[in-house]
Amino acid sequence: MGNLGPGEILVILLVALIVFGPRKLPELGKSLGAGLREFRRTTQGLKDELDVGLSAAPPAARPGPAPVQTIHVTPDPATLAPTVAPDVTLQGPVPAAALTPPARPAPAPDAEDSRQG
Repeated sequence: MGNLGPGEILVILLVALIVFGPRKLPELGKSLGAGLREFRRTTQGLKDELDVGLSAAPPAARPGPAPVQTIHVTPDPATLAPTVAPDVTLQGPVPAAALTPPARPAPAPDAEDSRQG
């Protein structure tokens, strides 16, 4: 919105006078003024509440997330199935071939190499 000069204000007042008439114009002005005052009062009240609310609780004093409740249940040993693996024992020494990975076979010689030699 641009600035209104005295000419524009005069035109607006004349149109309002013609549309509403001389008897209704003062009533409209009063109601418009009362509405603006109420609006300013409400916005100022909201602004004051917001300022007080933000300054009253410092960040450290604000409540954090609610604590989590944990429930520990100890199972009845009689109802548990055995989970122990059977005993495995080795009989005798373990051969060395079982502990080392198998060796890779040597690559086959090319056909051209075998003819020359």
